[in-house]
Amino acid sequence: MEERNEVEPRRSKRTKTSKMFGPDFLTFMLEDEPQSFKEAMSMPEAPLWKEAVNSEIESILQNHTWELVDLPPGCKPLGYKWIFKRKMKADGSIDKYKARFVVKGYKQKEGVDYFDTYSPVTRITSIRMLIAIAVLYNLEIHQMDIKTAFLNGELDEEIYMEQPEGFIVPGKEKKVCRLVKSLYGLKQAPKQWHEKFDNAMMSNGFRINECDKCVYVKNTTSGYVIVCLYVDDMLIMSSNNGIIKATKRMLNSKFDMKDLGVADVILGIKITRTSDGLVLSQSHYIKKVLEKFGRYDDSLVKIPVDVNLHLTKNKRDDISQLEYSQIIGSLMYIMNCTRPDIAYSVSKLSRYMSNPGENHWKQ
Repeated sequence: MEERNEVEPRRSKRTKTSKMFGPDFLTFMLEDEPQSFKEAMSMPEAPLWKEAVNSEIESILQNHTWELVDLPPGCKPLGYKWIFKRKMKADGSIDKYKARFVVKGYKQKEGVDYFDTYSPVTRITSIRMLIAIAVLYNLEIHQMDIKTAFLNGELDEEIYMEQPEGFIVPGKEKKVCRLVKSLYGLKQAPKQWHEKFDNAMMSNGFRINECDKCVYVKNTTSGYVIVCLYVDDMLIMSSNNGIIKATKRMLNSKFDMKDLGVADVILGIKITRTSDGLVLSQSHYIKKVLEKFGRYDDSLVKIPVDVNLHLTKNKRDDISQLEYSQIIGSLMYIMNCTRPDIAYSVSKLSRYMSNPGENHWKQ
């Protein structure tokens, strides 16, 4: 048999240089959430986190997300991680304790463990437009939440995962979980979920809006209904309360849903009904952003920026470039959601994110 010479792997000849952000670079954690299952179970709030964990596992098991099997030769099971989060109300108080079981999908191999990953979500501008239409035509707006949305997607690939800590089946410690349905963290999970929801809506007489693939409309003899989906948050709009109830019954028959009643908060945006219509606000989020960056100032100004000020590129070293970029990003979210009046100032200041100077910070 002919002997083959081993070929040395080709390595880059470029000189590696160390990179650092400087001695004044700090990392902040906005929320003191537990970073592991063990840490959550050792906190004073352990009973609340335990309840959240049990609820998550119960949803997974009821959905028949996995089955225990022997690991096939040559396969390596994926790991997992628990994500803990205190869900907040619009006023800043704690709404509930949430535990999410996430598989380490970043270790999946493209073409073997997954293929397509793309999944659309409705645009913020679409939500604002639909709420404006609801005001014009006096439509009722209700809200529903889909529990463990990503667990509904069907999997075509064979994917194996380790058994979760604290829930290892006695006598089957060496077995692994073969995923039958998708889990949070999988590359294809968003796509599989949207495909499942899309098929459910289409089979029940809904049509997709061509301008936004996550807005569905259905006409009936007694009126019409509009459903707007953002991953697992959903708005249902109609002038007929009976149609809204019928839509909710249909959704409850397909998925594990939570009825939130009349819409109050969507994506952190507070919806308030007044005698003049509906008001959208993000006062809690804005206050949180101001406090985070230590620049809280409640003084009133007529315009967000001095239009007569001519800004130029900074020729010197940047001043807190990372923090400047974070602030611009937060302002862009506020601008897109509820404050289009700051669009000009955000647009002007965002031109200097790569190298902000003192004049840019003053604005």
